[in-house]
Amino acid sequence: MVLYAQRGERVHNTSLCHGACVEVDSDTDAVVNEGFKLGCISCKMRGEVPAEATVEWSFMPKGESEFTTIYSYKDLMSDIPDERFYERLDWNGSKKTKDLQDGSIYILNVTWNDTGTYRCIFNRTLIFTSFKFHNDTTKIVHLNVVPRLTRGIASILSEVMMYVTIVGLQVWLVVEMIYCYRKISVQGEEALRESAAEYLAIASESKENCAMVAVTE
Repeated sequence: MVLYAQRGERVHNTSLCHGACVEVDSDTDAVVNEGFKLGCISCKMRGEVPAEATVEWSFMPKGESEFTTIYSYKDLMSDIPDERFYERLDWNGSKKTKDLQDGSIYILNVTWNDTGTYRCIFNRTLIFTSFKFHNDTTKIVHLNVVPRLTRGIASILSEVMMYVTIVGLQVWLVVEMIYCYRKISVQGEEALRESAAEYLAIASESKENCAMVAVTE
């Protein structure tokens, strides 16, 4: 079963043998001198139809106005025509198949110059019995290179709320345990008092019976 997911948008069912494909957006913040995955997923709408696809990545640096091809993947082979990315790009998409749905690539050793806009183009051919159908899908990634990743305010608030919830649940559990203990204790004392009262009543009745027998004799 194949499942591609990072931050979900929509799900396209393919076929029972291929599972599900999820089209998602790529992350956009890369840390300098570290690796980064440029995500590009294009789900095949007709999962039962054989297909072949190629992927081409282009890059437009920040401040420029034209794209330059930096990576292509076709027939299970890759090519890096841009010397700026020699030995720094690696295929991170669908493996051992020409029917590509994940065209992601991985950037090794991100530099400040990698900031800019990346374009991923899927060129897919659906192979029907009597004809072939071609279509292109384009994905855009605006990459921002940062010195280090910072946590957003939403993430911090979520973590704080999680800890508050955990502490609140623990306090509630302690209160419930104390309440249950007191309730059981009170019920136990009432049961003891009832048992003692029954014992005294039986003893008193026995004493009266003995006195009546003595008077009769």
